Amino acid sequence: MKAALITFMAFGLSACGNGIFAAKPVSQTPPVAVSDDQPRPQSRPETLSAAPKPPANARTVEDFDTTTAEERQQAAAAPEPVGERKLGETVASLGDVSKPGFWLETPLVSAATKGRILYPGSGKSAQVDLIPIDGPATAGSRISLAAMRLIEAPLTDLPTIEVYAGG
Repeated sequence: MKAALITFMAFGLSACGNGIFAAKPVSQTPPVAVSDDQPRPQSRPETLSAAPKPPANARTVEDFDTTTAEERQQAAAAPEPVGERKLGETVASLGDVSKPGFWLETPLVSAATKGRILYPGSGKSAQVDLIPIDGPATAGSRISLAAMRLIEAPLTDLPTIEVYAGG
């Protein structure tokens, strides 16, 4: 019985090269030209912070947060309330810790802009770059390590934060 099964499988596999499982020939048609009026993917703007990327051997929170005391002080400064508008609340998770600066990737904005976040749990706020991501406004956001530390939100939690644009 085993010999018959092995023989059947061997014949079945050998037929794969010539049968329905054979590789299809690669098309020799030239690639389609893309015109200038078609939309092209755009790179997302980098954070406006001058903080360097963390070193490759970074292991601790201090290693990954490369912002300076001066940058933290500027981000913590209260913005001018003129023109600031509340975009809503979002649940934020810790974003890419290798990406330096003060930023929030959120579906609450459709274009990169300056803004502010407020963590009601501590009453602290931070000025951040608001970076758009796909998803409904009710989807969560990703926050930078530096911003999360500045607003004193627990790094292992999913804090609900208020998001403001302008100011």
